[in-house]
Amino acid sequence: MTGTQYSAGNLRCIEYYEGAPLSYVTETAARQLEDLTSAHTVVPTTTRTPEQFRRIDLPGGPWRYAITSNGGALLADGEPDEQWRRHVETAVREGGASLDEVTAELRRRISESWVSKFRIADGLFCYLVVDVAAQPAGFVEDWHEWCGIRGWNVSQQGRKIYTMPDSVCKSHAVAEVHRRLADEGVIDADAPVFAAGDGALDAEMLRAADAAIRPRHGELELLEWQHANLSVTEHSGIAAGEEILSWFARSARAEGGS
Repeated sequence: MTGTQYSAGNLRCIEYYEGAPLSYVTETAARQLEDLTSAHTVVPTTTRTPEQFRRIDLPGGPWRYAITSNGGALLADGEPDEQWRRHVETAVREGGASLDEVTAELRRRISESWVSKFRIADGLFCYLVVDVAAQPAGFVEDWHEWCGIRGWNVSQQGRKIYTMPDSVCKSHAVAEVHRRLADEGVIDADAPVFAAGDGALDAEMLRAADAAIRPRHGELELLEWQHANLSVTEHSGIAAGEEILSWFARSARAEGGS
């Protein structure tokens, strides 16, 4: 976080894990999100699994649609959509190596000396929690090379290293939700899509949006990632959240988006 400091009284905890507070937004950002969802269609989109997403008391809910598991799961009124899940599983099977094949190879390449957790997420992809200082040099590059020719990709976000099928992608799920909302008469068929994200797993979604924004922190900032439709916040950390929500509100008003 740069430029602005926040006291505990100015923060709202929106996630507890095992009884302990974990995630916060500013009270200003919470109000901004509530105002945004009251005027426009907002679809939370995350790499978290459905179970992890449900831990969050995100201001503005409940949500008609939410996208979890990096696009591998679509929640409709809080419940997993089985039709979308079948579509994703078929795409994964046809797209390359199986999860079992990938995890077997990954386990062969890692050790407890630098990996503290190995997790399978929603039966679709996996991630490691690592000691970055002890992580072997070139691991991500070598692992990405092995995965790339087998229909998978690799992304490191801080202490987490994700291994993801190419067909499990947020942009595909966003397009499906857009189609459904248009069919339901909630938005026009040509309604613009605005998106925000900070990790490499968000890049395709940001690229596919009509306009997008990323904060001045995270993996995409480290990669100095840019695109013609992309804005970048002035602030980093929690202050960037308010800036991003202001951008969403301005963008929606300017385009007359719903």
